[in-house]
Amino acid sequence: MPATPKIHRGLLPFLGMASGTSVAAIYYNQPLLYEISRSFHASSAQTGAVAVATQLGYAVGILLFVPLGDVAERRSLITKLFAAVGVAMLVAAAAPSLMMLAAASVVIGTTSAVTHVIVPIAPELVPPEQSGRAIGTVMTGLILGIILSRTAAGWLAMFVGWRGVFVVAGVFTLLFVPLLHWRLPKLPPTHPVKYGEAVASLWRLTVEQPALRESALVGGLCFAAFASFWTNLAFLLSTPHYHLGAGAAGSFGVLGAAGALAASVAGRVADKRGARFVVLCGILLLSAAYVVLWAAGYWMAGLIVGVLVLDMGQQTMHIGNQTRIFSLVVGARSRLNTVYMIVFFLGGAAGSAASTMAWARWLWTGVCAMALMFLAMALVVHAMGARRRAAAYERRSGC
Repeated sequence: MPATPKIHRGLLPFLGMASGTSVAAIYYNQPLLYEISRSFHASSAQTGAVAVATQLGYAVGILLFVPLGDVAERRSLITKLFAAVGVAMLVAAAAPSLMMLAAASVVIGTTSAVTHVIVPIAPELVPPEQSGRAIGTVMTGLILGIILSRTAAGWLAMFVGWRGVFVVAGVFTLLFVPLLHWRLPKLPPTHPVKYGEAVASLWRLTVEQPALRESALVGGLCFAAFASFWTNLAFLLSTPHYHLGAGAAGSFGVLGAAGALAASVAGRVADKRGARFVVLCGILLLSAAYVVLWAAGYWMAGLIVGVLVLDMGQQTMHIGNQTRIFSLVVGARSRLNTVYMIVFFLGGAAGSAASTMAWARWLWTGVCAMALMFLAMALVVHAMGARRRAAAYERRSGC
């Protein structure tokens, strides 16, 4: 195994900042969907294809690029993918049609998968008993990137339009490339294998690790519920109940600061109480959020409370899941993360697609009912995993 890279002061927060910068690219479009639909004279269901395309692209990028984290030198890989993200956003800004914007969004999502080359680096830099805290530190930066991307996109669109948002974001991402090369140490793979072997091993890891399968499925179902809200928020705020535009939709991203705080706390709780407990707390918080959003989503106070709880629940669940999977096979963290995040963002794409159709037919009631269905399924999968684990423990104890 290669030597552990020299740890510079502040490296974990910097990794968080890098994760936040890259992941932001897949969230810029969410508060802009209503403006995009007006620009191309498209329906809400048609415009939702932009969000779906970005998330599908992200899943593809995770499959293509994240296994390289166990194969290639990661500083070089990260800087190249960052450059590609910036260029793809500039292409999206110039898209002449909704179809071309969706195609550019696929590329944005694909290259933004660099986020999940970055995250598995965190536990390499600390002792094993601090891995939850390290993941929480990096995830805090990632969550702040999501928050700022939605907020900045919503308000910028009021002054420069949705195309201007993509121009500004693309230029910012490209400016970040030299900073990455300067600040990151060289990061050789922890357990070098050939790329073909790394990709081929994804299926073997999935089959051999039941905790990975459970975490991935729970994560995907929860993210389907989470994406259902953010994909349809701009449409909800455009209704006569609110008469608000992209700036207001983006402003709701600030409430995601609760998620950033939850990430740090969840990492510490995972180290003390175990990751499964944290995942369960996350699912219950997400469910509580949608009960509030369904009952009071047409009132601003209810919407604010629902968003606060929703973001806390999502990040709590996510930290618990990632703490679980990163402890399974130390030399295969990037590949474990690949399996998890592919299912995670396929779930997000499914949630975006299903919820925009639900909005088109049943409006906000349909969106909330769809999300609660996803969360009920996640709770069933989590409970079945607990039963499987208890049965396995009993078999070992009886031997």
